[in-house]
Amino acid sequence: MIRSMTGFASVSREEPGARVTATIKSVNHRYLDVVVKAPQSLGAVESRVRSLIQQSVARGRIELSLSAEITSPPERDVVLDEALLGRMAAAIDGARERGLVTGALTASDLLRIPQLIEIRAKSSDDAAAAANAAVASLVELVVGEALDALVVMRETEGRFIAADLDTRLDTIGGVVDTLEREARAGQQQLEARLRERLADLPPDLQGDPAALAQEVVRFVARSDVDEEVVRLRGHIEHWRVLAQGEEPCGRKLDFLVQEMNREINTLGSKAEGLRATEIVIGAKSELERIREQVQNVE
Repeated sequence: MIRSMTGFASVSREEPGARVTATIKSVNHRYLDVVVKAPQSLGAVESRVRSLIQQSVARGRIELSLSAEITSPPERDVVLDEALLGRMAAAIDGARERGLVTGALTASDLLRIPQLIEIRAKSSDDAAAAANAAVASLVELVVGEALDALVVMRETEGRFIAADLDTRLDTIGGVVDTLEREARAGQQQLEARLRERLADLPPDLQGDPAALAQEVVRFVARSDVDEEVVRLRGHIEHWRVLAQGEEPCGRKLDFLVQEMNREINTLGSKAEGLRATEIVIGAKSELERIREQVQNVE
């Protein structure tokens, strides 16, 4: 089928604990070239992401940008320096005995004592592994949705390209029919001219009539274009089969354009008459437009 190689998609999804955004764009390229831009924390899922792209896209330069954010607050531990608290309590008791302070220590007092209470993020390998697994799963989901959207865009643009190519291919098909008629007419005219010139030769130079007739036939046969016409029609039919199939066909269509151009060149060198030359020039111009358009096909 005909799909464009250009497209863009951006998908963002948030689930409890994580938010992931994937932005993907594609442009023309001779082969599949994948570039993944992601934070180091997502390095473990890069190979899986590349595999997803290769399953969805056959050709083009694909640039994927990933961002991920952990949205759930980390678990924390409250650490009380009991040794420091004991020393502070003993010092305050001594001051109380001397009448310097009154009352007992309160929670507010404890919070104001530097370095007595420390709040730390809880370090848990299991929790970190679970968070990373959740992010990795969300990344695959988001990348899959972005690729689906990209493919839809490439297919939509591909339908416009296919319509343009179909029109131009119909033009080439008409050119082939016209060239076939012009070439046959040119052959007949060439044969008539040769026979007239032979008939005008002096009797002593005319030679064996059967041999001369055979030479005329052989000479005229050099301008026969049946072989090229058959191959051109075969290429056009093959093109239509590829364009209607399910597989990406850009590189095959590019090859067919080259082959059609080769056959047109041969037709131009063999066909007789100025009219045939004009038609060949027009056909080559149309084939060049087709070739340029095919460069956009996956």
